[in-house]
Amino acid sequence: MLDLLEFFAEHGKPASLAEISQHFGWPRSSTFNTLTTLTSRGYLFEPEGRGRFYPTPRWLSIAQAIAAAEPVPETLRRLAIDLNQRTGETVCIGSATGMHVIFLEVIQSKERVRYAAEVGQRIPLHATASGHAIMSQWPARQRSALLKKVTFERYGSGTPMSVQAVEDQIQAGLFRGWFRSASNYSVDLGGAALPIVLSERIFSLTVAGPLNRIENRMTEAARIMHEAVGQHLGPRYLAEKIRGLTTPPLEKA
Repeated sequence: MLDLLEFFAEHGKPASLAEISQHFGWPRSSTFNTLTTLTSRGYLFEPEGRGRFYPTPRWLSIAQAIAAAEPVPETLRRLAIDLNQRTGETVCIGSATGMHVIFLEVIQSKERVRYAAEVGQRIPLHATASGHAIMSQWPARQRSALLKKVTFERYGSGTPMSVQAVEDQIQAGLFRGWFRSASNYSVDLGGAALPIVLSERIFSLTVAGPLNRIENRMTEAARIMHEAVGQHLGPRYLAEKIRGLTTPPLEKA
């Protein structure tokens, strides 16, 4: 069903049973059963009346209901939009789920070459600036329990390859005043991240872009992030709400 939904999102027009069956290599009987069930439940319809199917707006209604129940705080969304405009880079809002960070909001850079993140994308907690920002606000016991489950593998030149390496990067980020990634997970991608705690939920706020463009600008991006957080959430927010973080950020990256 999820594959089918992504197919329609990419296809952008109605498709027949034969087209769907051929695209996925599904048996016609299984494809027929799936399409029939989704149609009877109100998730698909035949807009042309010729055996070609397309999703109904019911998907949107359900997605909106889900989003409304667990929204990204509007203040945080406005902050992300502001940072995107100030830095010109992609800005992501993330939250922890299992062993990963999931992006709940992505404000894309307008640059032709950019970090093309997507809402719903998952990245490892232990290997990314976004994840380190979130974990920095966890109790040590919670962090230790997660890191014991990690299978360390090399994603890029900056990937931490042990529990101690992750802890060292987290402590360095707290001392620095922001969390840094340079080819940690995605090769040739860099970013600066901060933890944001609102209504007892821990988010990551990350500015990211191609390493060759952002590497020498990360300290400046972090300074802009501190300034923007102060303007949107209060001048003492980071000092009072984020445990252990140096404020203002030190100049040395």
